Amino acid sequence: MLLIRGGRVIDPVREVDEIMDVMIEGSQIVETGKALKVPADAEVIDATGLVVAPGLMDAHVHFRDPGLTYKEDIETGAAAAARGGFTTVVCMANTKPVVDNLETLSYVQEKGEQTPIHVLQAAAITKGLQGKELVDMEALADAGAAGFTDDGIPLMDEKLLVQAMEQAKALGLPLAFHEEDPALMSEPGVHKGKVAEQIGYGGAARAAEDVMVARDCMLALHTGASVCIQHISSKNSVELVRLAKMLGADVHAEATPHHFTLTEEAVLKYGTLARMNPPLRTEEDRQAIIKGIQDGTIDMIVTDHAPHSEEEKAKPMAQAPSGITGLETSLALGIYSLVEPGYITLMDLMKLMSKNPAEFYRMVPGSVEPEAPADLVIFGEKEQWTVDHFASKATNSPFKGWTLPGKVHYTICAGKIAYKG
Repeated sequence: MLLIRGGRVIDPVREVDEIMDVMIEGSQIVETGKALKVPADAEVIDATGLVVAPGLMDAHVHFRDPGLTYKEDIETGAAAAARGGFTTVVCMANTKPVVDNLETLSYVQEKGEQTPIHVLQAAAITKGLQGKELVDMEALADAGAAGFTDDGIPLMDEKLLVQAMEQAKALGLPLAFHEEDPALMSEPGVHKGKVAEQIGYGGAARAAEDVMVARDCMLALHTGASVCIQHISSKNSVELVRLAKMLGADVHAEATPHHFTLTEEAVLKYGTLARMNPPLRTEEDRQAIIKGIQDGTIDMIVTDHAPHSEEEKAKPMAQAPSGITGLETSLALGIYSLVEPGYITLMDLMKLMSKNPAEFYRMVPGSVEPEAPADLVIFGEKEQWTVDHFASKATNSPFKGWTLPGKVHYTICAGKIAYKG
């Protein structure tokens, strides 16, 4: 048994925010309340001054396993997740081989079960991410795929896209889309603007994202499919999602901490560590993303955890891969960039990082109440810590050296301590 004593329980499902004890037996919460009796065999965690919340869920991670495990593998990815307060993650399908078949899906699921957290896997939409032929969506759904995505590559064939939407709707599973039209990008990873001009780099215009978001929002409205616009970066795209929701489309959107914390100026300071797909854009775009978070247009915060080796990131801008390792800094950046400036409350942040992603992926969201799974994070909301090492294999983050609030003390998954800091 495990007793968490005197923490500030923030439960986004029941909208509870109060000081209480939480008793765990086995893999479940069995009791909550004030001054609970301590069983003789119970381990006690003193959570005085700390927040106790449902374990976080990251609906967009790359664990690079199988095939690219020099960057990350399922074990190290899960360790990074646990250190960041996450008890559930959804892995993207762009591994080698691609998760477009039952064998590779099963490989990830079985390996994920050996980690201390819940590792879910999204299947590809098209075979080999080639955008030409749909996977066997029904078989993959039956085998436990969380949803479908060709993340990393946009789906350009509208006829195929509509077929995918119709099938996913029939299966009751969501689709997630990477929205960048390659025909409208000179060079990826940096916003086509003043910084790209300054460094002599082609850049990726907002239009590359905007046209894809407009198309997919309208097709989602047409088909009734449940669709997520991944890692939204453009002020126009935020407006398009807002409109689609108003029209009644089942459209959702993700924002990453790097997109609501940094702008294109970060490229000048951090170089390839600030190269992202889609890119960091202007302060106007950043503020539009924050406004979208505030009004519910953007309903999930995800990391797009994209680990790369130091050697890869040391290459010139045009050759370096895009993305950052994000699991271990996500909660802290949510507090730093959104809660502390007063844009949203800590309760709102827990909805964005726990309740909403779970509901999008057709799961019962985590709650701090009796009979709920004992998946919890315990952290100091205002407690400062420095980003100086990583549980991930990768260290490709512009946030290295930053001092941030929100130190994670414990991550508990299925009643067991997955991380203690």
